[in-house]
Amino acid sequence: MHSTSKISALASVLAACLLQTSIAYAEPEVSGEMAGSVTTTEQLDEKVVVGWIEKGRILPEHTAVKIKVDSGALTSSMHAVNIESFKRKGKDWVRYDVPVKDADTDEMVNLEFERPIFRKILVRGAGGTDRRPVVKMSICMGSKVYEEQFSLRDRGDMTYPVLIGRRTIEHVGLIDVSQTFLLPLDCPVSAENAERSKQKSMREDSTLVDNSKADEAEEIEEEHEE
Repeated sequence: MHSTSKISALASVLAACLLQTSIAYAEPEVSGEMAGSVTTTEQLDEKVVVGWIEKGRILPEHTAVKIKVDSGALTSSMHAVNIESFKRKGKDWVRYDVPVKDADTDEMVNLEFERPIFRKILVRGAGGTDRRPVVKMSICMGSKVYEEQFSLRDRGDMTYPVLIGRRTIEHVGLIDVSQTFLLPLDCPVSAENAERSKQKSMREDSTLVDNSKADEAEEIEEEHEE
Protein backbone atom coordinates (compact mmCIF):
# COMPACT_ATOMS: atom_id res chain seq x y z
CA MET A 1 0.00 0.00 0.00
CA HIS A 2 2.87 2.33 0.84
CA SER A 3 4.59 1.48 -2.47
CA THR A 4 1.35 2.23 -4.36
CA SER A 5 1.11 5.66 -2.74
CA LYS A 6 4.69 6.46 -3.81
CA ILE A 7 3.92 5.46 -7.40
CA SER A 8 0.78 7.61 -7.44
CA ALA A 9 2.68 10.60 -6.06
CA LEU A 10 5.47 10.16 -8.62
CA ALA A 11 2.93 9.93 -11.42
CA SER A 12 1.32 13.18 -10.28
CA VAL A 13 4.69 14.98 -10.26
CA LEU A 14 5.53 13.71 -13.76
CA ALA A 15 2.14 14.80 -15.06
CA ALA A 16 2.61 18.27 -13.63
CA CYS A 17 6.07 18.55 -15.22
CA LEU A 18 4.75 17.47 -18.60
CA LEU A 19 1.95 20.03 -18.34
CA GLN A 20 4.40 22.85 -17.55
CA THR A 21 6.67 21.79 -20.42
CA SER A 22 3.81 21.80 -22.90
CA ILE A 23 2.81 25.29 -21.76
CA ALA A 24 6.36 26.65 -21.93
CA TYR A 25 6.94 25.45 -25.50
CA ALA A 26 3.48 26.02 -26.91
CA GLU A 27 3.29 28.28 -30.02
CA PRO A 28 2.22 31.80 -28.91
CA GLU A 29 -1.09 32.99 -30.25
CA VAL A 30 -0.94 35.97 -32.63
CA SER A 31 -3.03 38.81 -31.27
CA GLY A 32 -5.49 40.63 -33.45
CA GLU A 33 -3.19 43.66 -33.71
CA MET A 34 -0.17 41.56 -34.66
CA ALA A 35 -2.15 39.44 -37.09
CA GLY A 36 -3.17 42.56 -38.96
CA SER A 37 0.49 43.45 -39.57
CA VAL A 38 1.55 40.04 -40.90
CA THR A 39 2.12 39.93 -44.67
CA THR A 40 0.83 36.72 -46.20
CA THR A 41 2.22 34.82 -49.19
CA GLU A 42 -0.93 35.70 -51.11
CA GLN A 43 -0.37 39.42 -50.48
CA LEU A 44 3.23 39.14 -51.67
CA ASP A 45 2.09 37.41 -54.85
CA GLU A 46 -0.18 40.38 -55.62
CA LYS A 47 2.67 42.92 -55.37
CA VAL A 48 4.41 44.30 -58.45
CA VAL A 49 8.17 43.72 -58.43
CA VAL A 50 10.24 46.68 -59.65
CA GLY A 51 13.95 47.07 -60.28
CA TRP A 52 16.03 49.66 -58.46
CA ILE A 53 15.93 51.73 -61.65
CA GLU A 54 12.75 51.97 -63.73
CA LYS A 55 11.47 54.05 -66.60
CA GLY A 56 8.40 56.21 -66.05
CA ARG A 57 6.52 59.29 -67.18
CA ILE A 58 5.62 62.47 -65.29
CA LEU A 59 2.05 63.08 -66.38
CA PRO A 60 0.65 64.75 -68.37
CA GLU A 61 3.98 64.92 -70.26
CA HIS A 62 4.89 62.19 -72.72
CA THR A 63 8.64 62.27 -71.96
CA ALA A 64 10.09 59.10 -70.43
CA VAL A 65 12.47 59.58 -67.49
CA LYS A 66 14.64 57.28 -65.42
CA ILE A 67 13.39 56.78 -61.87
CA LYS A 68 15.47 55.54 -58.94
CA VAL A 69 13.59 53.34 -56.47
CA ASP A 70 15.18 53.90 -53.07
CA SER A 71 13.77 52.63 -49.79
CA GLY A 72 16.33 54.70 -47.89
CA ALA A 73 14.33 57.86 -48.60
CA LEU A 74 10.95 58.59 -47.04
CA THR A 75 9.38 61.17 -49.34
CA SER A 76 9.85 60.94 -53.10
CA SER A 77 11.89 63.69 -54.73
CA MET A 78 11.84 65.35 -58.15
CA HIS A 79 14.41 67.51 -59.88
CA ALA A 80 13.10 71.08 -60.13
CA VAL A 81 14.61 74.48 -60.91
CA ASN A 82 13.23 78.03 -61.11
CA ILE A 83 10.91 77.20 -58.22
CA GLU A 84 8.50 80.09 -57.61
CA SER A 85 5.69 80.21 -55.06
CA PHE A 86 2.53 82.19 -55.82
CA LYS A 87 -1.12 82.54 -54.84
CA ARG A 88 -4.02 81.36 -56.98
CA LYS A 89 -7.55 82.04 -55.76
CA GLY A 90 -6.23 82.30 -52.19
CA LYS A 91 -4.35 78.99 -52.32
CA ASP A 92 -0.58 78.38 -52.25
CA TRP A 93 0.80 77.15 -55.56
CA VAL A 94 4.27 76.66 -56.98
CA ARG A 95 5.57 76.77 -60.56
CA TYR A 96 8.82 75.10 -61.57
CA ASP A 97 10.79 73.65 -64.48
CA VAL A 98 11.93 70.04 -64.71
CA PRO A 99 14.81 69.77 -67.19
CA VAL A 100 15.37 66.08 -67.95
CA LYS A 101 16.97 63.81 -70.50
CA ASP A 102 14.40 61.82 -72.46
CA ALA A 103 15.12 58.20 -71.56
CA ASP A 104 14.08 57.08 -75.05
CA THR A 105 15.89 59.65 -77.22
CA ASP A 106 18.63 61.02 -74.90
CA GLU A 107 17.49 64.54 -75.86
CA MET A 108 17.21 67.23 -73.18
CA VAL A 109 13.62 68.36 -72.59
CA ASN A 110 12.31 71.10 -70.29
CA LEU A 111 8.98 70.27 -68.63
CA GLU A 112 6.99 73.10 -67.04
CA PHE A 113 4.58 72.53 -64.15
CA GLU A 114 2.28 74.38 -61.77
CA ARG A 115 0.97 72.51 -58.75
CA PRO A 116 -0.70 73.36 -55.42
CA ILE A 117 1.65 73.12 -52.45
CA PHE A 118 0.44 70.15 -50.41
CA ARG A 119 2.82 70.52 -47.46
CA LYS A 120 6.39 71.52 -46.62
CA ILE A 121 9.32 69.62 -45.18
CA LEU A 122 12.55 70.58 -43.44
CA VAL A 123 15.36 68.26 -44.51
CA ARG A 124 18.34 67.93 -42.17
CA GLY A 125 21.70 66.66 -43.34
CA ALA A 126 25.46 67.04 -42.99
CA GLY A 127 25.30 70.22 -45.04
CA GLY A 128 22.66 71.86 -42.85
CA THR A 129 18.91 72.21 -43.34
CA ASP A 130 16.87 72.70 -46.48
CA ARG A 131 13.21 73.73 -46.74
CA ARG A 132 11.33 72.12 -49.61
CA PRO A 133 7.76 72.34 -50.92
CA VAL A 134 5.93 69.07 -51.43
CA VAL A 135 3.42 68.68 -54.26
CA LYS A 136 1.25 65.87 -55.51
CA MET A 137 2.17 64.66 -58.98
CA SER A 138 0.99 61.78 -61.13
CA ILE A 139 3.59 59.39 -62.47
CA CYS A 140 3.17 56.34 -64.67
CA MET A 141 5.25 53.21 -64.06
CA GLY A 142 4.55 50.07 -66.04
CA SER A 143 0.88 50.31 -66.89
CA LYS A 144 -0.28 52.04 -63.70
CA VAL A 145 -0.66 55.68 -62.69
CA TYR A 146 0.19 56.80 -59.15
CA GLU A 147 -0.55 60.20 -57.61
CA GLU A 148 2.20 60.67 -55.07
CA GLN A 149 3.92 63.30 -52.92
CA PHE A 150 7.17 64.73 -54.29
CA SER A 151 9.51 67.20 -52.65
CA LEU A 152 11.00 69.68 -55.11
CA ARG A 153 14.73 70.34 -55.17
CA ASP A 154 17.57 70.87 -57.60
CA ARG A 155 18.82 67.36 -58.31
CA GLY A 156 21.12 68.50 -61.10
CA ASP A 157 24.08 66.85 -59.38
CA MET A 158 22.22 63.54 -59.18
CA THR A 159 22.18 60.81 -61.83
CA TYR A 160 18.41 60.35 -61.77
CA PRO A 161 15.90 63.22 -61.95
CA VAL A 162 13.19 61.35 -60.04
CA LEU A 163 13.55 59.32 -56.87
CA ILE A 164 10.69 57.44 -55.27
CA GLY A 165 10.88 56.75 -51.55
CA ARG A 166 9.01 54.60 -49.09
CA ARG A 167 5.76 56.59 -49.17
CA THR A 168 5.47 55.77 -52.88
CA ILE A 169 7.06 52.30 -52.86
CA GLU A 170 4.33 51.22 -50.44
CA HIS A 171 1.80 51.78 -53.22
CA VAL A 172 3.92 50.46 -56.09
CA GLY A 173 5.29 47.11 -54.93
CA LEU A 174 8.49 45.30 -53.98
CA ILE A 175 12.07 46.08 -55.02
CA ASP A 176 14.47 43.60 -56.62
CA VAL A 177 17.76 45.43 -55.96
CA SER A 178 19.64 43.17 -58.39
CA GLN A 179 17.53 44.16 -61.39
CA THR A 180 16.68 47.26 -63.45
CA PHE A 181 13.89 48.11 -65.89
CA LEU A 182 11.57 45.23 -65.00
CA LEU A 183 8.40 47.11 -65.97
CA PRO A 184 7.71 47.73 -69.68
CA LEU A 185 6.37 51.29 -69.89
CA ASP A 186 2.81 51.01 -71.13
CA CYS A 187 0.87 53.99 -69.81
CA PRO A 188 -2.90 54.10 -70.39
CA VAL A 189 -3.79 56.16 -73.45
CA SER A 190 -6.28 58.23 -71.46
CA ALA A 191 -3.82 59.10 -68.65
CA GLU A 192 -2.42 62.29 -70.21
CA ASN A 193 -5.80 63.83 -70.97
CA ALA A 194 -7.16 62.84 -67.56
CA GLU A 195 -4.25 64.59 -65.81
CA ARG A 196 -4.59 67.72 -67.96
CA SER A 197 -8.31 67.86 -67.21
CA LYS A 198 -7.68 67.47 -63.47
CA GLN A 199 -5.10 70.27 -63.39
CA LYS A 200 -7.36 72.57 -65.42
CA SER A 201 -10.23 71.95 -63.00
CA MET A 202 -8.04 72.79 -59.98
CA ARG A 203 -6.86 76.03 -61.57
CA GLU A 204 -10.46 77.09 -62.15
CA ASP A 205 -12.03 75.80 -58.92
CA SER A 206 -10.02 76.36 -55.74
CA THR A 207 -12.32 74.07 -53.74
CA LEU A 208 -10.72 71.13 -55.58
CA VAL A 209 -7.26 72.04 -54.26
CA ASP A 210 -6.05 70.06 -51.25
CA ASN A 211 -3.37 72.07 -49.49
CA SER A 212 -4.81 71.64 -46.02
CA LYS A 213 -1.35 70.78 -44.70
CA ALA A 214 0.43 73.70 -46.36
CA ASP A 215 0.09 75.92 -43.27
CA GLU A 216 1.07 73.22 -40.79
CA ALA A 217 4.50 73.09 -39.16
CA GLU A 218 7.17 71.72 -41.45
CA GLU A 219 7.74 68.01 -41.05
CA ILE A 220 11.38 67.15 -40.35
CA GLU A 221 13.09 64.48 -42.45
CA GLU A 222 16.68 63.30 -42.46
CA GLU A 223 18.75 63.82 -45.59
CA HIS A 224 19.36 60.65 -47.57
CA GLU A 225 22.42 60.26 -49.75
CA GLU A 226 20.97 59.78 -53.21
